[in-house]
Amino acid sequence: MNLPAQPWIRLLRFDRPIGTLLLLWPTLWSVWFAAEGLPDTRVVVIFCLGVVVMRAAGCVINDYADREIDGHVLRTKSRPLVTGEITPQAALKVFAGLLIVAFLLVLQTNTLTVILSFIGALLVTLYPFVKRWTYLPQIVLGLTWGWVVPMSFAANRGLVPLEAWALYVAVVLWTVAFDTFYAMVDREDDERAGIKSIAVLWGDKVVRYIGLLQMSTMLLLVISGVLFSRTSVFFLGLGVAASLFILQILRARKRQRDAYFKAFLDNHWVGMVIFVFLAWDFWLYPAVSPS
Repeated sequence: MNLPAQPWIRLLRFDRPIGTLLLLWPTLWSVWFAAEGLPDTRVVVIFCLGVVVMRAAGCVINDYADREIDGHVLRTKSRPLVTGEITPQAALKVFAGLLIVAFLLVLQTNTLTVILSFIGALLVTLYPFVKRWTYLPQIVLGLTWGWVVPMSFAANRGLVPLEAWALYVAVVLWTVAFDTFYAMVDREDDERAGIKSIAVLWGDKVVRYIGLLQMSTMLLLVISGVLFSRTSVFFLGLGVAASLFILQILRARKRQRDAYFKAFLDNHWVGMVIFVFLAWDFWLYPAVSPS
């Protein structure tokens, strides 16, 4: 039965929570690092709600930007803006409404976080359009996804310390890696439709480069752990996460769409493992003194 709400659920991706989870985990990493394991419940709630709202907003503006080309891609040809179930004008109104909700949430924090939120909103809006100009939309998505790091530090500390930027770059590189897996699912369709992506640019070397991105992500997370005085518990978690990365690369070497998509989905477990071990580390070994 096709209920009236179903097209909106699909547009907002409420039926596919994987994107929300992939944004939630680095958000929680950032909040826990910034608050040294003792985050204010109010800040946690604000950022978790912000994840849901901004991920939905990103999906809406993405589908609006791609409405003329999604019909040429197998995975996206049934999206509601392609089928006409939702009009472009209605989608833009919902996008604007979601940005307003997100702004109301960030107003509950502080001035620096509000200022940083404008940059985040600009990145969210820009990302869907860059695939028309460059083969590097995954990098723009990474810059967007990672922006939760400086915002988390701003909300918790009122400033963004230098050491936070190592964590930011780690999130950027991780995002580029998993979104390139995602882009591999559509690569053949994208090439026919003239859509640009890193997956198209890197060709047969794509799995190798994803592996390098994952190695760099792990290195930067190790550096972050050192900078924030974490213990062997956190580094053990990074070891588990690294083993999951290895499994993804082994799976992706099959060079099948299903294998790429499964590798993409498995990044949820990477994010969760890192957060669980980080929270466990802070619980067992609290920070000696606030920064």
